[in-house]
Amino acid sequence: MNNDKFALPFYWNDYEDIAMSLYEKFGDDFTEAKIYRIRFTELLEWVLSLPNFKGTREESSEGHLEQIQSAWVYEWRDNQ
Repeated sequence: MNNDKFALPFYWNDYEDIAMSLYEKFGDDFTEAKIYRIRFTELLEWVLSLPNFKGTREESSEGHLEQIQSAWVYEWRDNQ
């Protein structure tokens, strides 16, 4: 999200917040096709490195990563 120290933390189920943060971080560097080709191992690391993200690697699942990927595509589409 932003670097506001008062921003609320977010976790694995906060797909839209994660997607918005990824879009803010990468912008249009990733198109829809590229987003769907990202390896989950890479996506996992990117999500864990986001400011205000408080989830853990152990709490992640393939389902969470799929939902994040889809939400990121929708976020990308909304900004085109």
